[in-house]
Amino acid sequence: METVTKSTKNQANVWKMTMTAMLSAIAFVLMFLEFSVPVMPPFIKMDLSDLPELIGAFAMGPVSGVAICLIKNLLHLFLSTTGGVGELSNFLLGVCFVLPAGLVYRKWKGRKSAVLGALLGAILMAVVSIISNYYIVYPFYYNFMSKDAILSAYQAILPGVDSILQCLIVFNTPFTLVKGLFSVVITVLIYKHISPFLKGINRN
Repeated sequence: METVTKSTKNQANVWKMTMTAMLSAIAFVLMFLEFSVPVMPPFIKMDLSDLPELIGAFAMGPVSGVAICLIKNLLHLFLSTTGGVGELSNFLLGVCFVLPAGLVYRKWKGRKSAVLGALLGAILMAVVSIISNYYIVYPFYYNFMSKDAILSAYQAILPGVDSILQCLIVFNTPFTLVKGLFSVVITVLIYKHISPFLKGINRN
């Protein structure tokens, strides 16, 4: 009986690793399917690469969600044009998003707790994005585009902003929140249908 239990547990672990790898690959691909948003400067793009991380955090636990975020960014590092700065920021924000969501859902199973955890994660990600962009990402951008040029790109949309920090609060924070909310909505719509497969419930 103990041997059977160990064998079943090993199979479950292998399945979890397989699903984590699969979701990491999907997240990596989604990073390239980015698109511009009219109310944001052209150098800021929207993508849904956080979606597989959130799904993984719900299906296999918060550690898997963080692992997917890490693997996605490690893969993208080989094609990086930011010297790892963009990937570091993406990883930090991704962890802020999926970790609270996964922890809340693991503690209190249910649709409402999943949505609540994901919303908390999206809000945390939006707030931390101010710090991440101000101290990590934008200082790197200044090597290629002056601070005044970046500020001018924001002012072309909203002339009233007069500092990078204000731009991040007015533009980037809501943008990051909406980005997270997109992943939350899609997850709510599809999770019930794909979770049995991700958890290996229907495998032979």
